[in-house]
Amino acid sequence: MTDRPLSELKTGERGKISRVGGSGGVHRRILDMGVIPGTTVEVERIAPMGDPIWVRLRGYQLSLRKEEAANINVEVTEE
Repeated sequence: MTDRPLSELKTGERGKISRVGGSGGVHRRILDMGVIPGTTVEVERIAPMGDPIWVRLRGYQLSLRKEEAANINVEVTEE
């Protein structure tokens, strides 16, 4: 498995969140949305210009800005 920022994953790629970076309010907001280490996440869709990124985790879809996704590291599952 490789560890990469969520912002670098392509549509259909999935893995487990290994680290949530950032600071202050942005960090707290991401954690409050259920984006926590150990959670499986899958990239469902990426907007044409790369922002936002839609992901699925914990049974729901979440839209993240590219700069938010860059603070989330994922252990990508190689299939």
